[in-house]
Amino acid sequence: MSENETLNRAAPKISNFGSIILRVMILLTVIGISAYIFMIRDQAAKFALYGYPGIFLISILANGTILLPAPGIAIVFAMGGVFNPLIVGLVAGAGAAIGELSGYLAGFSGQVVAERTTVYRRIERWMQGYGPLTIFILAAIPNPFFDLAGMAAGVLKMPLHRFFVACLLGKIIKMLIFAYAGAYSINWLFDTMK
Repeated sequence: MSENETLNRAAPKISNFGSIILRVMILLTVIGISAYIFMIRDQAAKFALYGYPGIFLISILANGTILLPAPGIAIVFAMGGVFNPLIVGLVAGAGAAIGELSGYLAGFSGQVVAERTTVYRRIERWMQGYGPLTIFILAAIPNPFFDLAGMAAGVLKMPLHRFFVACLLGKIIKMLIFAYAGAYSINWLFDTMK
């Protein structure tokens, strides 16, 4: 065997090793961020004091966790009654889409904990058949399964821009609904108290 053949056989192993290291680092980073956000979730409401940038940060943090609950929608609901609900919905939706990249990256790393669950397998089939439409619908409705859809998108190597645009549009719709619900419920409450 020549020296070139030996180098050519070693090259894919080095490349695969580098890819594995990168994926493990991405997964550990996502887990670390999720744990940190979960630990500081009680202080998240303080960001609302900073107006729209605070709402944006809360939304990133609340949606950046994987399979751990965070209080994002409740804050969007409340802030919709304080600030302009259109801007609250747009800012919160953009932050939510950025935060949801953590699930996509966890799936992209290839280390999906939930792969063996029935729900994950069902969502993965939807992703294979409908891709961005699945992301859009699951992002637009309140449900506990969006993290699994993000992971499935990453595992299936959906192009990042397609995932992000579908997620962004769905999250904006959902956040607009909650922001306007907050605005109208607070107005209704004040009107009934008169």
